[in-house]
Amino acid sequence: MTQYTVLVQPSGRSFSADAEQTVLAAALQAGLTLPHGCRNGGCGSCKGRVLSGEVEHADHAEAALSAAEAAQGLALFCCAQARSPLVIEVRIAAALDGIVSRRMPARIEHLSRPAPDVALLRLKLPASEQLLYRAGQYLDILLADGSRRSYSIATAPGEEGPLELHIRHMPGGLFTDALFGCSTPAIQERSILRIEAPLGSFHLHEELERPIVLLAGGTGFAPLKAIAEYFFAAGLNRDDALTGRRARPLVLYWGARTRPDLYLDELPRRWAVEQPNFSYVPVLSEPDAPNEPAWTGRRGLVHEAVMQDLPDLSAHQVYACGVPAMVQAAQRDFVGRCGLPQDCFFSDAFVSLADGAAKKRAWSETRL
Repeated sequence: MTQYTVLVQPSGRSFSADAEQTVLAAALQAGLTLPHGCRNGGCGSCKGRVLSGEVEHADHAEAALSAAEAAQGLALFCCAQARSPLVIEVRIAAALDGIVSRRMPARIEHLSRPAPDVALLRLKLPASEQLLYRAGQYLDILLADGSRRSYSIATAPGEEGPLELHIRHMPGGLFTDALFGCSTPAIQERSILRIEAPLGSFHLHEELERPIVLLAGGTGFAPLKAIAEYFFAAGLNRDDALTGRRARPLVLYWGARTRPDLYLDELPRRWAVEQPNFSYVPVLSEPDAPNEPAWTGRRGLVHEAVMQDLPDLSAHQVYACGVPAMVQAAQRDFVGRCGLPQDCFFSDAFVSLADGAAKKRAWSETRL
């Protein structure tokens, strides 16, 4: 079988790739974690530059890699196969080295609905399993027909107890219809699921000692909840007299259409009271729904609220999670208008499958 050497810049690390496997698969097999999300050409998080050599792409979404981008030397490494020795430019997610995804059963220990169209699941793993992951990563639920549904882990690493997922109902979806009792057999407490975890390369970059903006849209709050709770547990929002480390400010902007869509609003409000150097700004785009109390908070698009409050983002880093339109607009405007360094924007975008099932995918963990 033909193999090619792939050199990754700027790290200088290298690996071998078979002609029949993708560059991403070969890297993961070699123990190098390249940024990635969906692994099927739909999200764009694995996008990088081919500095020399040739690749051949399998089918992929135009939104993930346009013809113009491909002509400029960009590639989607999750669906690109080497056709010669390669030199590529992409950041290796060194913080994820040694983290290996595994398949295992998980029992639904608790199921609640904090909003009419949002379910909160807590999954209990087998007693023999110790899941190592980073805040921001996700898991796949493996369905009987071989398909997958991907959801962010909303629990901070190191916490004892079940893994928490926030799942929005997508009418017509194979999994979420069963979860919300719209099809049979229903998924309920004590149901056993098969999962694969952890997945994805979205995570907190602790080495970048900058103030942090968390930008959530809808259930994009889930991975940011894990990041915030890890941040607090690690004491990163407090001065450390022993090491001389200075506290890093953290602000969460959570955007939604209506008040019920802020389905765990009381949690970040509590953080704002209990945690130093943390603030919370909820933003509603359609706050004047019938039978809802008058909204006195911020209105409009959530990323525009960030720009109003922080017109200069040159010293910050941003973690954005939500629908692709929000994530793309945030990256474009934060970098283009607010001076955010391109390599300080990290994101995780949620897309939907054709059957309406919710599927979470990272969109641009690396720079575009």
